[in-house]
Parts: sequence; C-alpha cells; structure tokens
Amino acid sequence: MTLTIGVDARAAAEVPAGRGRVVRELLSAWNEPGATGDARFVLYAREPWGDLDPARFQWRLIDLPDPAWHLAAAARASRSTDVFLSTNSYLTAWFCTKPTAVIVYDLVPFVEGGQAQSRAATIEKATIRPALRRAKALSCISEATQADLERLFPHTRRTATTIPLAADPSFAAPVAAPGHPDLGKPYVLAVGTLEPRKNLERLVEAWGKLPESLRASHDLALVGPRGWDDSDILRTAHEGGAKLLGRVSEDELRALYAGAAAFAYPSLYEGFGLPILEAMAAGAPVVTSDRSSLPEVAGDAAVLVDPTDTAAIASAIESLLTDAPLAERLRAAGRARAAEFSWERTARETLGLLRGIARP
Repeated sequence: MTLTIGVDARAAAEVPAGRGRVVRELLSAWNEPGATGDARFVLYAREPWGDLDPARFQWRLIDLPDPAWHLAAAARASRSTDVFLSTNSYLTAWFCTKPTAVIVYDLVPFVEGGQAQSRAATIEKATIRPALRRAKALSCISEATQADLERLFPHTRRTATTIPLAADPSFAAPVAAPGHPDLGKPYVLAVGTLEPRKNLERLVEAWGKLPESLRASHDLALVGPRGWDDSDILRTAHEGGAKLLGRVSEDELRALYAGAAAFAYPSLYEGFGLPILEAMAAGAPVVTSDRSSLPEVAGDAAVLVDPTDTAAIASAIESLLTDAPLAERLRAAGRARAAEFSWERTARETLGLLRGIARP
C-alpha cells in the first residue's frame, strides 16, 4: 500500500544554507531510484526546487506569508497525506491532524550563551511547546541536540531520536582550482553567517595574537552572508585585516575548503556544525569548539578548543599552520571522519521514522 508523505519543502528553494541544505539533500537522496519503495511525496512550498521524479514527487505551492502558510499547508496535508515531516517550523505541527515528525535542529533560544537572534527566539519559544506535545516523533540532528531537548523538555524522551546530517560527497571530490581569486596567500578559512553565535570576533582577535610572520604570510578569510547584530563583527574584521568574501557559490565554497591551510569554526553553540564535516571532506585540517555538538561531529579528527579563550584558538591555528605532520594527520583523519556520515543514511533513517509513525 502506497504511503503518502507530506513535507514542508519551502527551505529547498528559499534558504541557501542550513535548513535549506538539509531539505535539498533529503529530497535528492529520496529521488534516487529505488530509495523510497512504495512512498510518494507531496511537497508543500512557495516555489519548486530541483528535478525530482514526477511519479513520486508532487509539488503543492501555497502563495501565502507566514503564519497563514502553515495553516494552509497543515489543512491540505491533513486531507492528502498519511504522515507529515515538518522541516522548518514548529507551527505546522500544531494544526496537522496526521502523524507528524518534526526536525529539531538546535535549542539555541533555550541554552545559556547560545546567542539567539531575539525575534527568532521569541517565535521559537512561543511555538515549540505545543509542537513537542503533538509530534509523534522528534528527529534531532545530533545527540547533543537530543540531550538538550530532553533536558529542557523531559516528556520528549519517548519521542526523540537522533538522525545525524552529512557532508555532500561533492566536497570530497578533486577541485581543479583550489582557493579563491581574492586570496593571494595561503589562508585560514571560516564559514558561516556573520552573527554573534559564530564567535567570529574572538576568531579575529585570536588571529591578532599569531606571530607577525604567520599573519604576513597568510590571510584570514571569512565566508558567509551578513546576519543579525553584525556591526561589531564587521568592525573587528576590518580592523583585524580579515578578508570578507560574503556569500559564495557552491563551486566557490568547495574550492575554498579544498585550498584552506586550516579551517576554523569556534562557534559558541551548534545543533550539528555541518561546515566542519564539509571542510574535513575537502581535506582541510580543522580547529573547532569543545562544546555542544561539535566534539560529537568532529570526533578525534580536529583540534578542540574553548571558544571563549582567544589564546587557545590562536595556539591551535598556529599549530595547524606550523606543524606539518599534525596538519597532514588531521587532513587524513578528517576525510575518514566525514566519510562516516552520509545523506543516504539520513534520508533512509528519516523515511523509516516516518513509516514508523504512520497510521496503519
């Protein structure tokens, strides 16, 4: 008997990174021949994305703003599907009458020091509790996120599970021209939206603590779009001599990872930390934070530091730039670590979760 799965697929076309990447990778993995058996998908969005098998994937476009979009999507999914996957909001789960699984990315608004954006935090705090009560399953993207969820909302222990993310295999493929035209020296790379949680001010301050010879022979490159409360980040970056490359294309990002002398990701809190896997897959030696999900994802394939200690960050970067055997060991270990994760697994386990909560 065919299982009809509804999916909030807005982020595939609307969100370049983060949740958008998760939805695109799930759809791409499910689109592989034979990947979904008897399952069929109804994709709710404002605009379609990708070249998906029309025999298994149908788009249902709803041209409404939030929160009306969620009401309309929930009503249509309740009539037309057997089970629903909420990928980008807690609100849809309030109103969908079919068994619903919610992806839980992080608990930033609820974690001390998480540095959440105030408007997003207000919305999440106002919507999460009814969704957690109504959801039949909660798919956390890391064990750290699941632990935070269960600590903050103990009743979720019966519905929460962990399904990790992965780096796209393309990040491990050879790159014809590693690097970036705006970078004329070897460089340390950081990737992420310019926002306080990414801890970029401390990264630039740590860069300033490196020996002058290293700063003269290397660039610090910050890649990512402008975010919220980023004025201090921009000022610090300019004063510290960092190169701000802004948002880049997927091809440019792969080339940047492949050419990096080191990759620095000293985030204060992450639900998963996908960029460190992408950097590892591309062969960049990684330094990252010793908290939230990042040690879980990095394993023993990165240098872990206290993200509030600029001297520790500086020391780790200096080691990667001056200790060639360490850098080479981490390049090899990182590639092996990234290969342990796959979107095929993420998609398969997510599909299994949806089958498990679907009504007979």
